[in-house]
Amino acid sequence: MGMRSEDEYNEEDLARINEALNEGIHSVERKPFRFSLLFLWWIVVAGLGAAAWYFAKFAGVI
Repeated sequence: MGMRSEDEYNEEDLARINEALNEGIHSVERKPFRFSLLFLWWIVVAGLGAAAWYFAKFAGVI
């Protein structure tokens, strides 16, 4: 089972598919994904984890 080719759909089905893909959430233009923002979140999470580890070590929990 894989994706169907466009030849397997009739014209009515293709029209309904195109209509669904061009309305609602699919019609919104979006900016490209920014990996720098992902990297920034990774740094923030790692920093919070390091701070939590340091405080736990300082408190004698670990």
